[in-house]
Amino acid sequence: MSVRAGAHRVCITPPPGVELTGWGYYLERTWLDIHDDLNATSLVVDNGESALAIVSLDLMVISEAFTRRVREQVSAATDLSESAILVCCEHSHNAPASGGLLGVGEVDPNYETWAADKAAESAIAAWQSREPASLSAGSTEVTGLTFNRTRENGPIDPTLTTLRVDRADGGILAVVVGFQAHPTIATVLRPRSVSRDAPGGICDRIEAAFPGSVVLYLQGACGDVNFLREFSTLERCEEPINAVGAAAVELLRQTTPVDATRLGSSSIRARIPTRRWTREEIDHDREEALQRLRDKDVSGWRDTIGRVMTNRPDDMVARHGGDEWKAVAAMCRFNQAWTDRMLVDLETRPEWLDTEIQALRIGDFAIVSNSSEFFTTLALRVRDGSPFRHLMLACYANGRIGYMPDAHDVERRTYASYQSPKYCNQFPFTAESGDVIVAAMIEQLNAVADD
Repeated sequence: MSVRAGAHRVCITPPPGVELTGWGYYLERTWLDIHDDLNATSLVVDNGESALAIVSLDLMVISEAFTRRVREQVSAATDLSESAILVCCEHSHNAPASGGLLGVGEVDPNYETWAADKAAESAIAAWQSREPASLSAGSTEVTGLTFNRTRENGPIDPTLTTLRVDRADGGILAVVVGFQAHPTIATVLRPRSVSRDAPGGICDRIEAAFPGSVVLYLQGACGDVNFLREFSTLERCEEPINAVGAAAVELLRQTTPVDATRLGSSSIRARIPTRRWTREEIDHDREEALQRLRDKDVSGWRDTIGRVMTNRPDDMVARHGGDEWKAVAAMCRFNQAWTDRMLVDLETRPEWLDTEIQALRIGDFAIVSNSSEFFTTLALRVRDGSPFRHLMLACYANGRIGYMPDAHDVERRTYASYQSPKYCNQFPFTAESGDVIVAAMIEQLNAVADD
């Protein structure tokens, strides 16, 4: 059985006027310059009987509609089944989003459609460029670069995993690299610049070491993990990029073969429990917002809306040019908007959310994905339950459901558990939600392991 692979990259840098997503409420963060271009980068692997595709996007998040548009076009032009196509984001906050997050970056529907079409173009071109290939994988740990931002000395996932795709002549055709770290270094340093942030820099380092290769980055469970804040300076911003890049290059020189004649894919819709917002919760946010807007009141806001709506209230003031009232007014405007939207179907909306869980398998290497900003404690449980030697987690994949906090954060009503659902127009997750998604991910890994 012969194995063929192809890789292709297409630029998806937005035109002027498109907002970058995240980092604050109603910042109207249209970009001013391009630090580095955004891309859609695809890899396909085909053994003559089965085939799969990975599409990695330098976007913050994508919607299910975006994913569906990509898959339909790729499937129509190739032998790839829609369930075997993974579409994921590296989560740069110096990039647009698809699907929309209320108040943190307006979606341009023309750009959204164009970017989906370009993503499909990259996968179709990768399919058309297939050539004989062999694959290998490796895993290691990279420590000292990240921290858990939700709890002191909290867990991180230091796993760095690579998939290497070699041409028949031994040269590297493509690399997939997976690591866990919220990419916000560029956002701090260059908030109005288009950039792939650290994931792009890591890809650049690997491609420089292996000329002619195309590198895809898969973002891991970084819902609660950032690069150390000390790296968000002009003097030190390259350090984590160089460290992860160097570790990946070294790992790629000692990967072990994987049997690409054993390809598999599996996808299900998992039903995740949520809980209905109470009318008291909605009225609390709404009444405070209306009162502050009416009276132009900034008293005590750090202990009320500031504590709930942002991890670092003073940063929100800085992001609004140092204007405290402007920051408070933006947060109040958000609370009025999210409650308006939620009240439309508060009593009739079901208390659950369906989301896709997908697994891809190449020999003893696997990728398992979900649509959330996944927490580390949950990711480590998935790793413990995986039957594969090498495992990548691809989060921000095939849709977006916001943060997936663990029970610890749900019980404490943190930003991830209590604020994120508001800008996603969702009910909050429950303490059991993480357990359900972990079980579904392990189930899908076992499903492809049995292929």
